[in-house]
Amino acid sequence: MKIHEYQAKDLFSSCGIPVKKYVLCYQADEAARAYDEITTECVVVKAQVLTGGRGKAGGVKLAKTKDEALHHAKNILSLTIKDFPVTKVMVSECVDIKSEYYVSFIIDRNSKAVVLMMSAEGGMEIEEVAAETPEKIHKFVIDPIIGLPDYLARKYAFVLFDNIAHVNQMVSILQKLYKLFIDTDASLAEINPLVVTGEEELVAVDAKMTFDDNALYRQPEVLSLFEPTEDEKIETYAKEKGFSFVHLDGEIGCMVNGAGLAMATMDMIKLYGGTPANFLDIGGSSNPNKVIDAMKLLLKDKKVKVVLINIFGGITRCDDVASGLLTAFQQLDTDIPVIVRLTGTNEKEGREMLKGTRFRVAETMGEATRMAVEASK
Repeated sequence: MKIHEYQAKDLFSSCGIPVKKYVLCYQADEAARAYDEITTECVVVKAQVLTGGRGKAGGVKLAKTKDEALHHAKNILSLTIKDFPVTKVMVSECVDIKSEYYVSFIIDRNSKAVVLMMSAEGGMEIEEVAAETPEKIHKFVIDPIIGLPDYLARKYAFVLFDNIAHVNQMVSILQKLYKLFIDTDASLAEINPLVVTGEEELVAVDAKMTFDDNALYRQPEVLSLFEPTEDEKIETYAKEKGFSFVHLDGEIGCMVNGAGLAMATMDMIKLYGGTPANFLDIGGSSNPNKVIDAMKLLLKDKKVKVVLINIFGGITRCDDVASGLLTAFQQLDTDIPVIVRLTGTNEKEGREMLKGTRFRVAETMGEATRMAVEASK
């Protein structure tokens, strides 16, 4: 689960991590009033959307007057950044930046632990730094039993700073950020950039946090911040229907029974030059209503040009699946090509039932995938 920058800053502020004053605005005139409220000569107007790349898209602007703040807020509120319409902006104090750094805690699956990442290349996208100059990223595995006591926090702080005043501030920020990370079941807590100001203070200019969906049941305060995207709304709907669904940016809709088979189907589509539109595991049921719900889910994506139904009949018989498909598609109005691969118990009977119908039937996974890729093109 993602949250907005202003929400992450609220959490930072609540645990004592230094941030500058900010005001959330939904209308351009609110941004003008916020300029007066902040009382500094310069403010930053920042789009609040659940994606990166805001600066490159024109979603971050400096304003030195009330009129400029109003003008920038109007323009930013009219933007759509990576398919996310901007509905609110944050007006924040400008910062006299002397130097910039990157700091984050993240779950690392390789080490099965929390990892502290730090870099003196703050302000840049960390992916670019990792790709171009990986030696500038420092990584430290945090032992969950030990955590981040003073001696370790000080050791890590000296990696970026040699000024003892900066080191002392960094120790406090690292410990507070780690505690927030653990206490909220976060999967990422990031400050980029963490800056040294002209007054020699360390301040979190930006804030980013994401959380483990599986732990939200015990994080009611975090869950209350949830603003689902369209994809997340669809995934929630799928979960309610008993599916495992993840939206992807392709043209071949996949309906598969079994998570492993669904992954293999996506791999096969890529192997034959296609692009999967989703991961969709409908489970072992041949219930026509379930097929109808799954198809409606797939057809919501306007990019889908063909549907590939890949079924392995183990406990579920292939002739039952075929019967369910025939019943379901009597209620579905679509002219999108549908390729069906049935393998397993009663597969010949199932394929025979689908002959002469709107379905294009394949015997092997490779054959079905090739048919789907050709149809998508």
